[in-house]
Amino acid sequence: MSRPADPSGNGKSKQNTMFGGVAILAVGIAIVKVIGALFKIPLFNILGEEGATDFNSAYSIYSVLLTVSTAGLPVALSKTVSEANTLGRHNQKQKVFRVALSAFVAMGALSFLIMWLGGDWLAGRMNNPHAAPGIRALAPAVVCVGCLSAFRGYAQGHMNMAPTSVSQIMEALCKLFLGLGLAALVMSQPAAGFAEGEQTSLAAAGAITGVTVGTMLALVYMSVNYLRTRRHTYRPGEDRAQGSGTILKNLLRIAIPITLSTSLVPVINLLDNAIVLGRLQDALGMSETASRTLYGNYAVALSLYNLPSSFMTAFTAAIIPAVSAALARHDREGTRRITGSVLRVTALLALPMGVGLCALSGPIMQLLYPKYDVSITGPLLAVLAPTAVCVCLVLVSNSVLQAHGYVQLPIFTVLAGGAVKIVSNYFLVANPELNIYGASLGMLLCYAVTLVLNLLLLYRLCSVGGYVRVFARPLLASVLMGAAAWAVHGLVSGAAGNLVAVGVAICAAVAVYLVLVLALKAVSRDDVMLMPKGEKIAKILKI
Repeated sequence: MSRPADPSGNGKSKQNTMFGGVAILAVGIAIVKVIGALFKIPLFNILGEEGATDFNSAYSIYSVLLTVSTAGLPVALSKTVSEANTLGRHNQKQKVFRVALSAFVAMGALSFLIMWLGGDWLAGRMNNPHAAPGIRALAPAVVCVGCLSAFRGYAQGHMNMAPTSVSQIMEALCKLFLGLGLAALVMSQPAAGFAEGEQTSLAAAGAITGVTVGTMLALVYMSVNYLRTRRHTYRPGEDRAQGSGTILKNLLRIAIPITLSTSLVPVINLLDNAIVLGRLQDALGMSETASRTLYGNYAVALSLYNLPSSFMTAFTAAIIPAVSAALARHDREGTRRITGSVLRVTALLALPMGVGLCALSGPIMQLLYPKYDVSITGPLLAVLAPTAVCVCLVLVSNSVLQAHGYVQLPIFTVLAGGAVKIVSNYFLVANPELNIYGASLGMLLCYAVTLVLNLLLLYRLCSVGGYVRVFARPLLASVLMGAAAWAVHGLVSGAAGNLVAVGVAICAAVAVYLVLVLALKAVSRDDVMLMPKGEKIAKILKI
C-alpha cells in the first residue's frame, strides 16, 4: 500500500527523510573514523618508522587516483538519479546508472593499470622504491571503489543512505582485522629471510591488502543490495531515455568541478610526501633508510593531527542548509549571525582539541606510539596541533562560502595554501637544523594561509566580520585549559605513570574547559541551537 501524501503539503516527510539520511551517514562516518584510528595506531606500531613511510607513500598515490576516478561522479549520479526518480522517468534512471557504472569501470581500470604496471616508476617518483608492493596491492581497490561509488550514488539518489554506511563499516572492519593480521604476520617472521627494507615493505603491502579485500566485500554487499532493491522496486517506464553520450556529458558537467576541488588536497599531500623524502635525501645527504625512518615519525604525527577535522564532517553537512535558508529569506543580518555562530562553534570544538594535542603532544605520542622516538614525534605533533585547528576552520569556512554561492573560490584558496606548502617544504626541510620539522611548519603555513584568505573572502563578499569577538573567548578558554592539562600531567606522571597521567589530565582539561566556556560566556543560545539537540543543551546550560 502506498503512503498517503503529506496533507499539509509542506514536505515535512521528505525533509525528515533527508535529515534522517544525513544522520545515518554521519553516524556511519563517525564509526568508520573510530575504526580507522583503531587501525592506524596499532598498524604504525607494528610497521615501525620505515614501514609507516612505505604505507603512507602507497596510500598517497592511491588517494589521488581514487579521487580523480570517483570524487565527482557519485554526487552527479545521485543528483541525476534523484531527479529522474522524482519525475517518474524509470528508463532514464536505469540508463543513467548503466552509463555511470561504465564510466566508473573505465576510469578504475585505467587507474589500476597505472598502479599495477607503473608501481616501480611511481614509487621511484615518490623517492621511496619500497612503496611499490603497497602500490600494487592497492591497484584492484581502485576498480572496486569505482563500482562501489556507482551503487552508493544510486542508493543515495533514492534517499537510502543505510547501504552506504553499512558498506563503509564493512570496509573499515576488514581493513582493521585482515590488514593488521597480515602486517603482524609478516613482521613476526625472522628478519634474516628478507633483503634490506623488504620486510617492512611487504608488511605495509599486507596491511594495504586488507583495504583491497574490504572494498571487494563491500562491493559484493552493494551489488546484492542493488539487485534485491531493484527486484522489489523496478517497474518498466514509458519514458524515453536520453542517449548515452548526452547522459555522460551531463554527468561530467557536474562531476568535473567537484573532482577538481576535491583532488587538490590529496595531490598536495602526494607532492608533500615526495618532496620531503627527496629533500631529506638530496639536500641533507640522508640515506634512503634514514629518510624513511625520519619520515615515519612524521607519518604517525599526521595520523593524530587528522583526528580533529574528522569530527567536523557531520557539522559541515548542516552548515550549508542553515546558511542557505537564511539567504533564501533575504535575511542578511540573520545570515551574518548564523555564520558567526558557525565559526564560533567550530572554534569551540576545534581549539580545545588542537591546544590539548599541543600541550600533551609528548605524553600522547609516548602512550600511543611507544616504539617511536618521542623526542621527534612530540615536537612534530606540537607544531601540527594548531594546524589541525586551521584545517577545521578551513573546512567550515569553505562550506559557508559555498552556501553563499561562491563554489569555486575555495579551490583557489586551497591552491594558494598548497603552493606555500610546496615551496616552504622545499626550503625548510633542506635546512639541517629543521629537516623533518620543516614539513610540519610547511603544513602549518599552508592551512594558515588558506584560512586567512577564506576569512578575508567572507569579510569582503559576505559581510562577515567581528573575528576577534568570535574567536577571542574560545581561544582564551582553550589556552587556560591547555595550561591546566600540562600542569596536571606534570603533577600526576611522577607518581602514577604516563597512562594514568594522560587520562587524568584529559579529564581535568574537559572539566576546566566547560567551566571556562560558561564563565567567559563563550557560547550563546544561537551557537547551541546549531548543534544536535540544541534545545535540550540550551536548557541544561541555562542560556
